[in-house]
Amino acid sequence: MLFRRRAFLTRPQRDALAGLLASPTFELIPLKRAIAQSALLPAGSDVAVTASPSHTIEATVALCEGLQAGGFRAVPHLSARMIRDRAHLRAIVDRLAGAGVDRAFIVGGDAKEHGDFPDGLALLREIADIGHRFRAIGIPCYPQGHAFIPDGPLLEALHAKAPYASYMTTQLCFDPAAIGAWLTARRAEGIGLAVHIGLPGVAEPQRLLAISARIGVADTHRFLAKNSRFVARLIRSGGFYRPDGLLEGLAPLITDSEAGISGLHLYTFNAVEATERWRRRYLTSLLERAS
Repeated sequence: MLFRRRAFLTRPQRDALAGLLASPTFELIPLKRAIAQSALLPAGSDVAVTASPSHTIEATVALCEGLQAGGFRAVPHLSARMIRDRAHLRAIVDRLAGAGVDRAFIVGGDAKEHGDFPDGLALLREIADIGHRFRAIGIPCYPQGHAFIPDGPLLEALHAKAPYASYMTTQLCFDPAAIGAWLTARRAEGIGLAVHIGLPGVAEPQRLLAISARIGVADTHRFLAKNSRFVARLIRSGGFYRPDGLLEGLAPLITDSEAGISGLHLYTFNAVEATERWRRRYLTSLLERAS
């Protein structure tokens, strides 16, 4: 039930899911085989590239340059705590502009030490001050809260960052009701940013855990710790997690115009082949169910 679930979908819901699945943003981690794996993605796709304390921000930029040269639209995660100062930021922005990258996703990041930018808001303000050339800027949002930041300051930061952003992407959450309730509350508070739903792709439990350990993605570790029962069941299943049930559980929200959901962000964990195979098959099934 947790891993595969076929819900009844109305025609508008099927059409909405198919529309989002036709052109999602795929997230890659800047590991050695990332460029090779990108060849498995649809030509011209939007591809987000994470930033990790175990890699330099330059690794993120370099992968974005390679993706852009390969015909993709790269979306670098610019981690505030990994950028030293204004000069470093200018160098990064200029390098991205030179590669034709015109989008960015701004995160606070998990580096223990930081330079002039302790959080995402500080970096957003600096980017605005230097006169950036980004056509779109995304920021994260947390339907189930943040492991280390209390809900009050977290929401204050979101309200402060919203004027600098074009959209917000939900971080890993496996509860459609939690996402819906959180989004309804934010709309009532006046946050009108478009929403991209963060959806985990197909993942083998051992691979997900191994990648987490190798790259030091603290957010993934927090998710695993926070959802220990889910992870335990996933591992006991001996199979793969597939996001069918989560996506179909979100279908009513996706078709709600007031929710403002405009995109899908696939967390691939660099399991690109399996995730893309699932996306194609599931998209085909939606189209067949609609006929």
